[in-house]
Amino acid sequence: MSLHRADEFKPPPECPVFEPSWEEFRDPYAFINKIRPIAEKTGICKVRPPPDWQPPFACDIDKLHFVPRIQRLNELEAQTRVKLNFLDQIAKFWDLQGCTLKIPHVERKILDLYQLNKLVADEGGFDIVCQDRRWTKIAIQMGFSPGKAVGSHLRGHYEKILYPYNLFQSGTNLLAPDPASKLMRLEADPDLEQCVQKLVQPVESPDIKVQNLAPRPPAPAPDSSPGARRAKRMKCEAACVKTEPGEVGDSRPNLRRRMGSFVAKPEPDKLIPVPVKQEPVEFKEPIMEPDKFKPRYKMVPPVPPSPVDLVVCLVCGSGGDEDRLLLCDGCDDSYHTFCLIPPLHDVPRGDWRCPKCLAQECCKPHEAFGFEQAHRDYSLRAFGQMADAFKSDYFNMPVHMVPMELVEKEFWRLVGAIEEDVTVEYGADIASKEFGSGFPIPNGKFKVSPADEKYLQCGWNLNNLAMMNPSVLTHVTADICGMTLPWLYVGMCFSSFCWHIEDHWSYSINYLHWGEPKTWYGAPGFAAEQLEEVMKKLAPELFESQPDLLHQLVTIMNPNTLMAYGVPIYRTNQCAGEFVVTFPRAYHSGFNQGFNFAEAVNFCTVDWMPLGRQCVDHYRLLHRYNVFSHDEMVCNMARKAATLSVVLASAVHKDMVLMVKEEQELRDKVKKLGVLHFQEAKYDHLQDDERQCAICRTTCYLSAVTCPCSPGVLVCLYHINGLCSCPLSNYTLNYRYTMDDLFPMMNAVKLRAELYDDWASRVTETLEAKLEKKKGLPVFRSLLTESESKLFPDSDLMRRLRLVLQDAEKCASVAQQLLNGKKQTRYRCGTGKSRSQLTVEELSSFVRQLYNLSCSLPQAPMLKELLNRIEDFQQHSEKVLADEAPSVAEIQSLLDVSFDFDVDLPELPQLRQRLEQARWLEGVQQASAQPATLTLEAMRRLIDQGVGLAPHWSVEMAMARLQEQLTQSEHWEDKASSLLKAS
Repeated sequence: MSLHRADEFKPPPECPVFEPSWEEFRDPYAFINKIRPIAEKTGICKVRPPPDWQPPFACDIDKLHFVPRIQRLNELEAQTRVKLNFLDQIAKFWDLQGCTLKIPHVERKILDLYQLNKLVADEGGFDIVCQDRRWTKIAIQMGFSPGKAVGSHLRGHYEKILYPYNLFQSGTNLLAPDPASKLMRLEADPDLEQCVQKLVQPVESPDIKVQNLAPRPPAPAPDSSPGARRAKRMKCEAACVKTEPGEVGDSRPNLRRRMGSFVAKPEPDKLIPVPVKQEPVEFKEPIMEPDKFKPRYKMVPPVPPSPVDLVVCLVCGSGGDEDRLLLCDGCDDSYHTFCLIPPLHDVPRGDWRCPKCLAQECCKPHEAFGFEQAHRDYSLRAFGQMADAFKSDYFNMPVHMVPMELVEKEFWRLVGAIEEDVTVEYGADIASKEFGSGFPIPNGKFKVSPADEKYLQCGWNLNNLAMMNPSVLTHVTADICGMTLPWLYVGMCFSSFCWHIEDHWSYSINYLHWGEPKTWYGAPGFAAEQLEEVMKKLAPELFESQPDLLHQLVTIMNPNTLMAYGVPIYRTNQCAGEFVVTFPRAYHSGFNQGFNFAEAVNFCTVDWMPLGRQCVDHYRLLHRYNVFSHDEMVCNMARKAATLSVVLASAVHKDMVLMVKEEQELRDKVKKLGVLHFQEAKYDHLQDDERQCAICRTTCYLSAVTCPCSPGVLVCLYHINGLCSCPLSNYTLNYRYTMDDLFPMMNAVKLRAELYDDWASRVTETLEAKLEKKKGLPVFRSLLTESESKLFPDSDLMRRLRLVLQDAEKCASVAQQLLNGKKQTRYRCGTGKSRSQLTVEELSSFVRQLYNLSCSLPQAPMLKELLNRIEDFQQHSEKVLADEAPSVAEIQSLLDVSFDFDVDLPELPQLRQRLEQARWLEGVQQASAQPATLTLEAMRRLIDQGVGLAPHWSVEMAMARLQEQLTQSEHWEDKASSLLKAS
């Protein structure tokens, strides 16, 4: 048995797998509704169609062209991306100061600078860790063995690489002594100070003071050497300042190496160069303004000074030590190397930025993370050749021989590895409307054979499933690519889809047409907020810059990490020809084992509607756009109330009650605020992006507020205060329907739903009745008959009613059979036991079951009485069996009573034995009472009968007396016979 490493991926438990029969498979919505109580507990499930269900593949592998996305695996994982972002910041910090960051090795492992920085910050900062000698503790926390002086190495690396960066983050390096500031007529820019203070927040070092730095020996900057760069001088020509041209970003490679392009080779001293992300550095051309330099030149003596004398340190105000005087490549300010905080031992080799320019550059906001598009257009065949070559080269074996478990463990190892950068491509979200579906469609380019025409209208054909009648998305007027129209996915090994929930928390269904498996991970809907909280806790930096990060589908987190924090996670391997269904608000993610082709679509059932409205409210808080207007969909259904099924009408009515109440309250609030103008607006005639709230991006439908000062801009009624600064009396409340229009629509749906609602109310009341209020079987039968006659669609309530009725009828049949005692007649002529007989304990349990049923059975009290009689019988039998000489009549009476009990009574065999014994003893007693008529033959017959009886002390005693009597009688008979012969 192989041993697992502590950090090796451990697969989560498997999700449910369903294999429907042809009868169950006929209606996809009915089947999904049937499995929902089980499958929604795991968030995802797998469905294997019947073996003969094999739709043809309708895409041309040479004509389907697409541009895939580029995925760098270690940028996908949330915690790894946080570390990479931190390294980018460190590398940029040193690069702007003319140095190249090189990550050292410690104990033959690449030093995790992010973890080291975080642990030191958690311990109180560099000064406190040094003061309290906690470096050994930090080394142990980082996984190093104690006793190897690793702590001192960590201190050196921290002081050399991270300490200057943290001083910069805290703003200490911007603090200049007052005399120099006054001398140079320079004051700190308040915006710049605020920017630096903002940078301070992640790293706290409150104990670092300027005056405390003097005793500490200066820490040299990484990769700096004496004489590597000549100190720059300011040259004055014709009253102009000349600066050196050039941009820092021109020669900087990116921090993260790309597969097939840049690969960093380890240095001889085991230092890894870390390039920096290319970001343009803003340079300001110096503009000479006479007024600006007047104060400076008023201080200059009449004799023209040397240009070198004009260059003075901005900190100390001195122009001495010219060989240690640095000129900023961004703003031309000058600083002594030893006046900087922390001081530099040597002049940097490359371009150098002063503390102020450094803060300006590092203050620039980071771009939101997202996937790049590849530069190559692939056909399906070409992508497959590339994908297969990549996998076989990576694992050094044929693609079909690579175990799925190995691919899974390697995937999760790669996404967590900072030092390994593997890049793959993924053909995701390819619109089937544009490129064609993998399923055959009517009048499509793919010619369907007569044998395969059945797949054109099949409900499991994803082109049909989303728009079938049971899906409420049929009432959304626009075609929504990816929701009502399928999307295609072309995968290769390691290409992944990140943690996400479907738009509007809808269902999704994914079919793998062919190729290697797709590995899925899912969390149930009830754990959605828990998963979000764990990811925010472990990677808060990502969510600070992108609050809706999980809606961007660009972030994954190891399932083992989530499970360690209590999030329930399940997995499955989806093979070719199998479906995976995800349930509302169920987070899911995964990756592809190799080259494959999948297709997916969304759908929404009646049970989703409350979640759909909840999702819109959630989107409003996140300022996330809607894919469609939930209110518009509900109103579309309400306008067609007469055509809705009663179940859907009931759900629509409940949704409309909430919608109308909310709308009424918002409109009343707007009127009270002072809005005076009202007008009708047919928002359903506008595109969704033309009616989005300017604040929360919600798609407006029922109403919106506008102002003449901002044409084309509108806000929802929740954000009326964010529209503009005009008086609210200038605003206009635009409405799609008046409240007088909405109430009749709601009532129409209510009337349609009342048939079902009334029936559902009666069923619910009947099912939940207690004790004497329980109804009998006839009431349950009439409710079920009513639902069938009025064609109520199948629902959870109806299935529950049907199950309760079936259980009650079975129980009633068994109870009646027990009461009739049909099987006991055999006891009059034999001693056999029926295999189906209940024991007394089982009968007692059955009686309790009868009383726990939702319905009232007339047999229940009768069976309870029967049980009481049986218990009385057992007590009487126990007393009789304990008696030394029970009478035949008493035993026979008990046996006669037992004929009415169709249960297994353990006392019956003992009573029959005692009955036989009592009858024999009674015969012996009668014979002994009349010795004159007792013959030797009668005694021998009684003895023979006694030998066959079960042993009992009373029988043994009677046998002994009878045997003695027989022996004496035989002796006297022999004597009498001898005397007769002698005479």
